[in-house]
Amino acid sequence: MSVLVEVWGDYGCFSRPELKVERVSYDVITPSAARGILDAVFWHPGMRWIVDRIYVLSPIQFTNIRRNECKSKISGAKVRTAMNGGKGDLCVYTSEDIQQRAAMVLQDVHYVIEAHFEMTAQAAPSDNPGKFQEMMKRRLEKGQCFHQPCFGTREFPARFRSWPGKTVPTIREDRDLGLMLYDMDYSDRSDIRPMFFRAKLKDGVLEVPDLASGEVLQ
Repeated sequence: MSVLVEVWGDYGCFSRPELKVERVSYDVITPSAARGILDAVFWHPGMRWIVDRIYVLSPIQFTNIRRNECKSKISGAKVRTAMNGGKGDLCVYTSEDIQQRAAMVLQDVHYVIEAHFEMTAQAAPSDNPGKFQEMMKRRLEKGQCFHQPCFGTREFPARFRSWPGKTVPTIREDRDLGLMLYDMDYSDRSDIRPMFFRAKLKDGVLEVPDLASGEVLQ
């Protein structure tokens, strides 16, 4: 069972992992970010969202901004020491650690996400696809969410609703987006790895390959 969810906002930042200090966004929302928006609207341990395609409704526009960020993070060694009964300063003092960094972000983002869900092993006996479909439909109609969905960062909130039509008027643009982040592989919690795929925009539509298709690089 698939759903069409319209999402839009003023800005979006889907950071390229190869550029760490100064953030540069992908040209289009990534499948993992799209899945994150759907999870924010409706998440349940008995199901998982799979993004099938992304429709781009507004022209792809970039703008440059400066954002306040922390220049450091709490080290894993300090966390392990504290967990083992030792002492550790598990704090980051933003007044001392703040730093302005440039970011190239998307402006006036507008998409329709087409996705379906699959039942998981954690589904209860009373859970079924029809039940989850209706719950998602009601949440979209009422504008309900578990937490505010965003476009890559909490500073860029995403508004959402169910797409009212059957056809989607996308931008008529073809673009090779290169290697794009597909998702993270959490099958081995001790060795979490990123997955990528060759992303291509055709007539404003980004087709997301199935994980088992062989097009996803792990």
